[in-house]
Amino acid sequence: MSAALTPSHDEALAQWLAEEKAVRARLRPEHGVATMAEIAGLNGLQQMQAMLDGKLPPPPIAQTLDFTLLSVSKGEVIFQGSPRFKHYNPMGTVHGGWYATLLDSALGCAVHTTLEPGRGYTTLELKINLVRALNERVPVVRAIGRVRHVGRQMATAEADLVGHDGKLYAHGSTTCLVFDPPAR
Repeated sequence: MSAALTPSHDEALAQWLAEEKAVRARLRPEHGVATMAEIAGLNGLQQMQAMLDGKLPPPPIAQTLDFTLLSVSKGEVIFQGSPRFKHYNPMGTVHGGWYATLLDSALGCAVHTTLEPGRGYTTLELKINLVRALNERVPVVRAIGRVRHVGRQMATAEADLVGHDGKLYAHGSTTCLVFDPPAR
């Protein structure tokens, strides 16, 4: 791609923020957990799409840690997060747990998009690599999760955490157990 066609960091940031604003306008204002009745008969991709369409609530963790589901397709999800001062560790940078939660969400939800109705999953293993520090000078990052394999009982996925500046801030992988969940 030529330099003339490559958006500047400022243009990329403006685009990312506009995309998030459009998504947030569709989301339910209250955070929560979908009931079994609300998700009955929906596959994982339909459940994630229903959240984006405002038919299901976004999870409370997204509000707590300032991130939003941005897009979903089968086997891939994108979350956008805003590293804030309240996420800092004593070293003056964003705590590794914030990276881990954002990556874990992208990884697990990518797996979730591949599940048939009535199936569930849980993280068995999470591995992350922090490549560079985050602070408030990086206003938003995206966690892009992609499925590598889905079997009857096990799934794997990989994710990158990237900034609007084109830099990689972290990457991770997961192994998930896939199962028929107990009734709740």
